[in-house]
Amino acid sequence: MKTRIISGLVMAPLLVLVWLGGYWLTAAAFLVGLIGIRELYNGFEAQGIRPSKEIAYVAICVLYLLNILWPANHELPMLWIVLCAMASMVYGFDVNGRKSEDTMATLFGLIYVVFFSYHIVWIDQHEHRIMIWLVFLTAFGTDIMAYFTGMAFGKHRLCPNLSPKKSVEGAVGGVMGSMILCAVFGWLLGYGGSALASIVVIGFVGSIAAQLGDLSASALKRRMGIKDYGNLIPGHGGIMDRFDSVLFTAPLIYYTMTLLL
Repeated sequence: MKTRIISGLVMAPLLVLVWLGGYWLTAAAFLVGLIGIRELYNGFEAQGIRPSKEIAYVAICVLYLLNILWPANHELPMLWIVLCAMASMVYGFDVNGRKSEDTMATLFGLIYVVFFSYHIVWIDQHEHRIMIWLVFLTAFGTDIMAYFTGMAFGKHRLCPNLSPKKSVEGAVGGVMGSMILCAVFGWLLGYGGSALASIVVIGFVGSIAAQLGDLSASALKRRMGIKDYGNLIPGHGGIMDRFDSVLFTAPLIYYTMTLLL
């Protein structure tokens, strides 16, 4: 409970950046990608895997520079992914000094941390820009609702090997809570009919994504043999520990809202 309260206080400035949007939110997404990729790669290094931080840092700068120069062009990020794959393969040319895992970890981090979080920028630039709030409403709302539902009714363990305290009942409560929060959000904004139904669907999809993102990050940490990805927030982990669910909600909400709204 204490962890969630402190995490909530730390995230409060983020809500201001979401409200401001534009270059402020883009800068925040850039920092999440930059710090997050460093934390993830440090975790890989704990396993003896050596992804290229240099390639990652250059790639992040290129991606956000492309957005500044051509914000409406969504084909260029696809080219960026191709170039990241090529650069990762070239990194593996030193067959005596590097392993296949080094190449794969380099590309994995760029897709998982950088490209997934980049969808926050795309949503912010979308005609339904207000839906950016659903990324965080579903991610953090799911976590809070799942916690309290699990505390009250949790009996069946969800993934005991990854997170012993999470329960099936908590997971269901998180989904229901997310859908209700999104419904209230849409209603307050004056949406009705099919548009409001679409927002509820986004709440459902976002909640599932948030929980999968959290569990996926936990699985990675178990394999890496680490407790937290970083120490940005002393005693409460790093960027990856706080944004693991957002990394999954952002892209799924973007594509869901593009299809439904």
